[in-house]
Amino acid sequence: KKTDNIIQDGLGSIYAIFNDNKDLPTLMIAGHMDEVGFMVSGIKDNGLLEIIPIGGVDPAVFLSQHLDVITDEGKKIRGITGAIPPHLLRDGAKQISSFEEMFVDLGCDSKVEVLSLGIRIGNQVVPHNEFIYTANGNKIISKAWDDRFGVAMMLDLIDELEVDKLKVRLVIGANVQEEVGTRGAQTATQMIKPDVFIAVDCSPCSDTYKPSETGGSLGKGFMVRFYDPGIIMHQGAYKYVTEIANKNNISYQLYRAKGGTDAVKAQYAGAGAISFTIGMPARYIHTTASMISLKDYLEVKKELKAIIYDLDEAKINKIREE
Repeated sequence: KKTDNIIQDGLGSIYAIFNDNKDLPTLMIAGHMDEVGFMVSGIKDNGLLEIIPIGGVDPAVFLSQHLDVITDEGKKIRGITGAIPPHLLRDGAKQISSFEEMFVDLGCDSKVEVLSLGIRIGNQVVPHNEFIYTANGNKIISKAWDDRFGVAMMLDLIDELEVDKLKVRLVIGANVQEEVGTRGAQTATQMIKPDVFIAVDCSPCSDTYKPSETGGSLGKGFMVRFYDPGIIMHQGAYKYVTEIANKNNISYQLYRAKGGTDAVKAQYAGAGAISFTIGMPARYIHTTASMISLKDYLEVKKELKAIIYDLDEAKINKIREE
């Protein structure tokens, strides 16, 4: 899709712009490119790697898992996280319970051998698993749906965009460093100064262990994130988003979050932006494998398209007034 301009901030967030030279309000829509994982923090003489977490991860989830260490050249070196076998716990030993105790075993016998593979302190480490459809074909299992989903959605929207239907300046792309403090959103929105910002991100479902009216469920549509610790959804935006969904028969669910998205930092753009999240329900995010519903993916896309083509200056002003 031909854009008017492609811009990046200093951290690496990247955006395509449509209607860049027109005097129109700016709608900015963003996923984020990063995922939770680890960094190599030490290489022991016996060839084991020490790691530190990057983003919100639980040590218990990452015991006895396959991980890829990514070298500066982009080569992936497979390893596993060590866990103490139950046989060796019978004498009162305690299972590994913190990242300070955890290590990655590459099968190397020395530090020299590890270094010969091109691995160095500071390399990224990420979970390794398959991208697969469930047996019923309705869902997909993969690592890092948070926020591979958001990046995929941005690319879909750009690919299917009908530019002549736009009544806004559309800035669409993805931020970096969301998982370590929404840093890319801060720099990107300071650069772009949107009137309206929509974060497109995965949100954790509670439906498999603690069902709740506002906890999120797979297959029930996109999430209207009305509250999280960093942002309370603007009431005009809440009304607008739900009215668009109802008008177009788009499934949605109300969601109260316990974490934040790029919308948190985006609300401070310029003199302040209308900022909210269109959420994608996902099970088991920030683990080695997560699950989404194809039905929800399509509902998110329908809602975003409806907003993109409906929004104009008058409607943005109306949202502000409400």
